[in-house]
Amino acid sequence: MKRAIPVLILSIAGLVPVWRYEPSTGASTTEAAAPVSTPSAASTGSASGATVVKGTVVTTDKGDVQVEVTFAGEGISAVRMLKQPNHPQTTAAVPKLIAQTLQAQSADIDTVSGATITSDGYKESLQAAIDAQAASASASAASRVVAGPTVNTDKGDVQVEVTFAGDGISAVRMLKQPNHPQTTAAVPKLIAQTLQAQSADIDTVSGATITSDGYKESLQAAIDARGA
Repeated sequence: MKRAIPVLILSIAGLVPVWRYEPSTGASTTEAAAPVSTPSAASTGSASGATVVKGTVVTTDKGDVQVEVTFAGEGISAVRMLKQPNHPQTTAAVPKLIAQTLQAQSADIDTVSGATITSDGYKESLQAAIDAQAASASASAASRVVAGPTVNTDKGDVQVEVTFAGDGISAVRMLKQPNHPQTTAAVPKLIAQTLQAQSADIDTVSGATITSDGYKESLQAAIDARGA
């Protein structure tokens, strides 16, 4: 009996490390919860409504000049040099040119003394970026798509979608129309009249009076919504 006791103690002691280092069922969950990277401020520019436009590359006797302009709303919020001559006078002039741009909110700025060539290239690239932004904004404002309401008729639902370009109607598309041969034949005629009249003041197509009335009602509502 006395010899059996040490053997039993050693057996129990040998099991202790096994119990102590038994893997925890929660370890994998902890390791899987890796931190999620946070986007940098630069990557959220589009979400904040800012637009970044590159100016043209202007070749000068000193080297290429190109600017990148950030527009926030209707104003210039930042200017960054993408290309510039590797010259001490250019390096000194760039901050002054950018500061003037942010103050003037245009390319109508003074030439920096000692960096005339770089200044001229900067202003040319800057003006190109400003012109590109203005053209893009004008195009977006000029073109607008408006869906008229759905008009319920005895033949079926009628709904039009109108594309406005500037002050005029440039296209009309049917979103809903009755599945009927007379309607199918009438729709191109109604659209052609609309593009010619530039309004909902058009004739009813013979044989498709109900569809014509629904078309004109949905069309007039879209025109009214565009002007609102």
